[in-house]
Amino acid sequence: MLTAMTMCGVVTIVQEGRFQMTDDAGVSHLFILKHSAAAEPQQLESLQARQARVRVHYKPAANLIGNTVNAIDLAG
Repeated sequence: MLTAMTMCGVVTIVQEGRFQMTDDAGVSHLFILKHSAAAEPQQLESLQARQARVRVHYKPAANLIGNTVNAIDLAG
């Protein structure tokens, strides 16, 4: 079973329920919102436009390049 992880960074690219986030070390990561995630794809566009710093709660995706997001919130 995969363990849930957390990462903070800035949303840089958004396409529907997928997004790229750049972490504090400058590394970009691909994320996919789960259908049950506590966020809507439309909210991602606003976060990207504001270059908002967010925290994602995710797990590595099985058979996909990227991570699946269970929840996303603003990071302080």
